[in-house]
Amino acid sequence: MTVDVLRRPALADRQARLAVAVLFFTNGALFANLLPRYPQIKADLGIGNAAYGLAVAAFPAGAITAGLAAGVLVRRFGSARVAVGGTLLTGVGILAAGLADSVVVFAGALFLAGAMDAFTDVAQNAHGLRVQRRYGRSIINSFHAIWSIGAVTGGSMAAAAIALGVARGPHLLFSAVVFAVAACVALRYCLPGPETEAEPAAETGAEDSAPSPIRAPAAGLRTGWVLAALVLIATAGTLVEDAGMSWATLYLSDSLHATAALAASGYVALVGAQFVGRIVGDRLVDRFGQRAVARSGALIAAVGMGLALAVPTVPGTVLGFAAAGFGVATLVPAAMHEADELPGLKPGSGLTLVSWLMRLGFLLSPPVVGLVADATSLRVGLLVVPLAGLLVLLCAGVLRPRRS
Repeated sequence: MTVDVLRRPALADRQARLAVAVLFFTNGALFANLLPRYPQIKADLGIGNAAYGLAVAAFPAGAITAGLAAGVLVRRFGSARVAVGGTLLTGVGILAAGLADSVVVFAGALFLAGAMDAFTDVAQNAHGLRVQRRYGRSIINSFHAIWSIGAVTGGSMAAAAIALGVARGPHLLFSAVVFAVAACVALRYCLPGPETEAEPAAETGAEDSAPSPIRAPAAGLRTGWVLAALVLIATAGTLVEDAGMSWATLYLSDSLHATAALAASGYVALVGAQFVGRIVGDRLVDRFGQRAVARSGALIAAVGMGLALAVPTVPGTVLGFAAAGFGVATLVPAAMHEADELPGLKPGSGLTLVSWLMRLGFLLSPPVVGLVADATSLRVGLLVVPLAGLLVLLCAGVLRPRRS
């Protein structure tokens, strides 16, 4: 263990950690202010479940379209600037979506917001990993926990605005301005300098610096399989998150006849429990290993949401979404962190690929769930949550076991 790992983080590093936490908070809060408004927007536009599912899929479609460009922007402008710029434009897209008077404008605004959110997501995680390297220990789960706090805050703001009868325009404009100011202030305290700091020379023998032609392809093939499994694990996490974002409010209000304000509690419960899971996640991983934590969480998500769907009640469904959020809490941070350290890849390549490809879950889930809901019921469509838990159980073997 080096002296850098043991030393207390410098003031600039602690300030940068706080700044990154603010960026994660604003990212979670911005979109969460729009989600509880979805049933109103769907009703105002007069569209069915399938059309609604295709429209909200524009958000991940924008993210996938623009996602690979995030790395280029980060290298050119710096991760902190890209994260803040993406935050500002995400707020604009969300405001436009809330004010949309047609399904085309609604989908187009979500496409813009999704593209900008992809830039922010990659950039804030890249900056967070820079700070983590300065600390010499894992802190990435704490950033994602702060994202969950932001999502709970945003969802609660929206629920309060709905309960008070505040129109979508003033509500979403206020949200965009407040979080844009917060992000701009945070930029001042982010880490300066280049994104890639000089790496220490590898303390390995000649065999490591010049791998044999027989072993190298095998190692590269294994890296590819591990990366694919990490993408599936992260995608399973996004499938569960999307179920809360796109369908929890709708399911509680339409299928279970909850009030508008109470219906928002499904998503709030999911991200609230996700926050708790991320707060304790680092300690659980240190004690039991990421593999065991992922498998246990997947089982909790599958069983909890499965029971909620089997016996549909408002309290049971809220608890089911909470179980799902807690169960998948560490999946995306774990996949990103492990992908960023895969051998044979350039620094940041694994993180970018996982961040980009996992958004397929956000892209495919809304239209698939919508089509299933129109053909059968939304209750059946939400079986995607326990199925995602089963997928993690199958793939979790690539994650790190408990350290000796």
